[in-house]
This record gives sequence, structure tokens and C-alpha cells, in this order.
Amino acid sequence: MSRSLLRSTGVVSLMTMLSRVLGFVRDVVFAVLFGAAAGMDAFLIAFKIPNFMRRLFAEGAFAQSFVPVFSATRRQGTVEDARELADVVAGTLGGILLGVTVLGVIGAPVLVTIFAPGFLNDAGQFELTVSLLRLTFPYLMFVSLVAFAGGILNSYGQFAVPAFTPVLLNVCLIGAALGLANRFDDPVTALAIGVFVAGAAQLLFQLPWLLKLGLMPRPRWGWANEKVRRIMTLMLPILFGSSVAQVNLMLDTIIASLLATGSVSWLYYSDRLMEFPLGVFSIAIATVILPSLSDRHAAQSGQAFSDTLDWALKLLIVIGTPALVGLFVLAGPLITTLFNYRSFDSHDVIMSQQSLMAYSIGFMSFSLVKVLVPGFFARQDTKTPVRCGIISVLATMAMNLTFVGALVYMQFDAPHVGLALATSLGAFVNAGLLYHYLRRDDVYRPGAGWLPVFLRVGLASLAMGAALYWFAGSVEGWMLMDLQARVQQLLLLIGGGALVYGAVLLASGFRPRHVAMAE
Repeated sequence: MSRSLLRSTGVVSLMTMLSRVLGFVRDVVFAVLFGAAAGMDAFLIAFKIPNFMRRLFAEGAFAQSFVPVFSATRRQGTVEDARELADVVAGTLGGILLGVTVLGVIGAPVLVTIFAPGFLNDAGQFELTVSLLRLTFPYLMFVSLVAFAGGILNSYGQFAVPAFTPVLLNVCLIGAALGLANRFDDPVTALAIGVFVAGAAQLLFQLPWLLKLGLMPRPRWGWANEKVRRIMTLMLPILFGSSVAQVNLMLDTIIASLLATGSVSWLYYSDRLMEFPLGVFSIAIATVILPSLSDRHAAQSGQAFSDTLDWALKLLIVIGTPALVGLFVLAGPLITTLFNYRSFDSHDVIMSQQSLMAYSIGFMSFSLVKVLVPGFFARQDTKTPVRCGIISVLATMAMNLTFVGALVYMQFDAPHVGLALATSLGAFVNAGLLYHYLRRDDVYRPGAGWLPVFLRVGLASLAMGAALYWFAGSVEGWMLMDLQARVQQLLLLIGGGALVYGAVLLASGFRPRHVAMAE
């Protein structure tokens, strides 16, 4: 079973890596063409609002509530039962999303006021953001239906297509930036159009695969359906509980809009770099284990449930810890190599480097939340993550105000770093509480061999970090290099760091069997 899960995780990771690589290309294009100016800040807010709701609703609440119910229907019912559930969910979800989209487009000025109050001080930037949001908001409807289709495919063990789908967003945005931007008075308008087109393209891409399964939905309204009601009931608390990290990041954006021009962009670029390993490793593991955990819960196999979670956590520690160290030590070289061209100047590099270092501190906590939350939702327990989420958000809000206020008072030139640091520490609170409740309720029982894994991974990560720090040099030196030299040096550092980590890990006695699932 562990081989099957590992293979599925590898497939999702590979597809996600392709998407993230193209995402980097997209962000490089953004940095070169638009930099961290007011127009880019406006687009990022217009994209963040539906993207925030997408992560909160589609990838968070809907995916985490639909997959367990659909998996249970498949296991305990017939193919016709699964098809009927898909039909009524498609119709109900589609109807609700259409209404939300209309309200979002009409209420764009209100949404911009809520999510970027600092823009009210600049009428031009505010109006630009509103017009961009009216183009980007329908993305929420498209991508939520994409999550619905992906949930069905994942339940049938088809992980590659849903994992590949986000590639289309990056392709559309790159094409819009390079091919359409010079056709508009406000070039960032092309990016908003690219978002709209990408949403439709992603949905159309998945439909043929549903057809092959014989599960192409015939949408019909089904609010009174018992299982639809169950999904909706589960979704309400999950809206908060599964997406606390996204709530915290949006709080960062709100406060950042009140800070110096460029703060929203600096946080965006650094967050994007942190999201690369988070998506490739942590989210991939979480995506794969949710259907598996749901099946084990439906089969009332408590030990297998705990073993699956234990395998996921061990694997996460082994591959996530060096990612954390690498992000922190190589923050400057990464930002410089990827973004320091034309419109993205040396000041933008320093500001983004500092926020990336702050975000990287919480990388493992963000990852743990992604993997621990399915342990609750697979059992259709939504109340506990909500309690953890509320405490985490309140703690983060308090730290946001405290850190930023203190940095502004001390006239620190990068107060946005306080936002990233508060978000990271808030993730520690959330992960710690989730772990505590899984242990308290005896849902998760750590398997054997955790102490040796911790010690070996810690030793290997320290060795890798020391080597990277020694050979990386100063960020000022990186700014003097040309593109080819930067890329070559960065690849050498990443490859060398991986070799050091792997060599020390193996020399300390670590073997793959130490993270294998108990059979």
C-alpha cells in the first residue's frame, strides 16, 4: 500500500513541479515586465481575491468535504449512486457559484475596499483594481468546478490530470503578458483577461476524462439531496478550518496595502517561492492521502488510518526539512536569479529576500497543516480544525499588528517582514493544535523509529545548510552576475546541497525502509 501511495505522490509531485516551474517562468515575466509597481499591486489584489476564495472554497472546503462523501458513496453504493451524486453536486454547486460570481462582479468596489483598504488613498489604483477584479472574479466559478471534477478523478485514483491542470493557468498568463500587454493602456489588464481564459480552459480540459469514467455530470439542482446537504454541512466549518494559512496570507495583503508601494508585490514574490516546495511535496502528499484516509475510515480500519498518517508525516519530515533550510539560506540567490531584471531592481530583491526568509521559518508548519488536516476531514470531523483555526488566526492577527507596529515605530525599512513572520508563527500554533487533538483522540499513534529519523534528518539538514551558507556568498555579489552565471551558480548550489544532504543522511544510517508504511 505504501508503494501505491508513494507512486501516486510521485505522479502528483511531478505534475505539480511542472506547474510550479511554469509558475516561476510566469513570475519572472511579471517581474521583468511589470516589476513591483502600483499596476502590479493592483493586479495581484484583483487576482488574490478570487484566488483566495478558490483556495478557501474549492481546494479547501469543497475538496475536503466532497471527496470523503463521494468515496464513501463509491465504497458503500453502486456506480449509479456515484453518478447521481455527481449530477446533483454539479447542479447545486454550479448554481451557487453562478450567483456568487454575479454578486462578486457587481460588488467589486466593496471587495477591493475590504481586501485592499490602502488603495482608497489612490483613486486611480482603486479604479484599476476594481476593473481588473471584474475580469478575474469568474475564475472562482470555473476553478471551483475544476476542483469538483478533480475530486472525482482523485477518488478513482487518477491524480495526474488534476495535478497537470494548473499548468494551463501559467500558460495563459504567460501568453497574455507577452502577447497582449502592449495592446492596453494599462498593460496589467491583459493579465486579468488571461486569468478568465485560464479558468475556462482548465474546466474544459478535465471534462473528457470524466466522460471516459462515465461520470460526465448532467447538472440538476439537488439542495434537498441528503448527501448534498451533508457536503454543504461539512463545508461550512471547513471554509475556515482547512484554509487558515490562506486567511493569514490575505490578512498580510490587507495590511501590506497600507504600507509602502511594492509591499504587496514583495510578499507575493516571496510567497510564490515558498509555495514551490509546499506544492510539490506537502500538498502532493495531502492530496494523495485524503482518498486513502477516507477509505480506511469507511472500512473502520483505525490502525491503517494511523499508519497512513504516520507514513505521510515521516515522508514530509525527510523531504520538507531540507526545503526549509534551502529556502532560508538561499533566499537572496533565488530572488536575484529569478526576478532581478529590468523593472525588478536591487531594492525589490532585498525586500523580497527578507520576507522569504521570514516565510521559510514557517514552511514546515504550513506543510504539517496540509498533511494533518485530512486526518480530521477524512473522518468528517470539521469542528476540531475550526477551533484550531480560530486560535491560529487570532494569534496571527495579534502578531501582525504587534510586529508591524513595532517595526514601523522603529522606522525599520521593511515592516512587511513582520507580516510574513507573524504568518509563519501562526502556522506553528495551528499545526501544534492539530497534532495535539489527533493524539488526544487516539486517532494518530506515532509508529516506531521517529527519534532516529529526527536525528538523522536534523544532522543532514545542518550539514547542508552550513555548506550552502559557505558557498552562496552575499546577495550583492549575485546582483553583479549575469543571468547565465546566476543560473549556473544556483543550480550548483542546489545540486551540491542535495548531495550533501543525501550523503550525510545515508552515512548516518538512514534507509528508505525507515519511512515505509507498516504493512
